[in-house]
Amino acid sequence: MESPILILDGGLGTSLEQKYGCTFDHTTPLWSSDLLVSEPARLRQCQADFGRVPVDILQTATYQVSVAGFAKTRDPEAAADQQQGIPRERIPHYVDAAVRIAREAAPAPTTRLALSVGPYGACMLPSSQEYTGAYDADLSSEAALFAWHRDRLQLLAAAAAAGPDISFVALETVPRVDELRAMRRALAATPALAAIPSWTSCLFPAGTDEDPRMPDGSDAAAALRAMLDPSVAAPSGGVGINCTRVGRRLDVLLERYEEAVAGLLREGVAERWPALVLYPDGTNGEVYDTVTRTWVMAEEMGEGRGVSWAQQLAETVRRTRARGRWAQIVVGGCCRAGAEDIAALRAELL
Repeated sequence: MESPILILDGGLGTSLEQKYGCTFDHTTPLWSSDLLVSEPARLRQCQADFGRVPVDILQTATYQVSVAGFAKTRDPEAAADQQQGIPRERIPHYVDAAVRIAREAAPAPTTRLALSVGPYGACMLPSSQEYTGAYDADLSSEAALFAWHRDRLQLLAAAAAAGPDISFVALETVPRVDELRAMRRALAATPALAAIPSWTSCLFPAGTDEDPRMPDGSDAAAALRAMLDPSVAAPSGGVGINCTRVGRRLDVLLERYEEAVAGLLREGVAERWPALVLYPDGTNGEVYDTVTRTWVMAEEMGEGRGVSWAQQLAETVRRTRARGRWAQIVVGGCCRAGAEDIAALRAELL
């Protein structure tokens, strides 16, 4: 049987940059989450673009929420002559706002919300370390990453993130296998969020198109084991690939994912096929250069150059769906995938 399809939204931060004139740099350590503090109306407007597609799942603007990020963000309630950051105890207020804004942007009762939870690398300065997995020495062990994520998830759970408006928890763009395990363990240690269905997704910018690798050098088999091994925590209901370009690399990854899950089923590690959550970058051969902080053409490009992103991704989804292995397929976009791209993808598939 063919797997049913749900449409996910696209890249929030890049949509804010490209369509709404936002600029993110060292002065905005919360990245897109900064708009929860500075310009919630603009955030709502951008997310409403995706709500009108319509999407089946919209993610909250919480990807880079962290205690350190808020501490480095000026408190709007402080006196004008003070530069104090936003204290920890007020973070749930902004998480509440993220959930409320997402619901207002996608008011249809059929649209479900996913709590976006990025990796530690997304909260580092300079940002975008989720592309490299090169972490600070004191946060380069699974134990340290577990403690950091558990603390942040407890903050999220103290807010509306643990309420009825949230249908999924998305642990996404994870660059390291040890962090995949750490985030799953941290989620399991946060009862209010652990009760919500979740997916876990990682990225594969390293290696070659024929041998894609995570930033830490791990392959798809290692990633899937870290996502589904029940000895770590209750298996993720969905496994994903995001922040990775379309084309040959993505097709190979999906083959590797299916081989890995089939192997885990044979071993008895996995009990059933999970959902597949697929949201590659909305580019056509470009990748993000973490040194220049620009998008550049990759040396190895997948086939399909000149064909639209939506068409390429839809064809990949159709082939994957026809194999009928995944319990469900959730498909959308990551960086540089705007609402127009997601609308085109929806038109291709539904």
